[in-house]
Amino acid sequence: MSRVKRGTISMKRRRNVLKMTKGYRFGRSTKERQAREAIAHAGNYAFAHRRDKKNDFRRLWQVRLNAAVREHGMSYSAFMGALKAYGSTLNRKMLSEMAHENPETFARIVTAVKK
Repeated sequence: MSRVKRGTISMKRRRNVLKMTKGYRFGRSTKERQAREAIAHAGNYAFAHRRDKKNDFRRLWQVRLNAAVREHGMSYSAFMGALKAYGSTLNRKMLSEMAHENPETFARIVTAVKK
């Protein structure tokens, strides 16, 4: 039976790990052990921050809506309560975009909900 040297597989694995850490600073981009740890942490942060991004956008929409409905003499919470009672299916994202880009359309929605 012929001899099999395994160096190529190890090098391939090491190369792939170091490719993932391109742009990292210090030993995390050159040393395999530190690179593996950096990849693991980066994955955890990416997962957590994808969730955080959803919260950040929801906060942005709420702030935009509050600013827009204050111009019509309502508060955000009063507007959302009135909207729910009205039976509207518009969500915060849609309302926020409308208030930001089409204020006249948003004004019509606010007057319809106020009644």
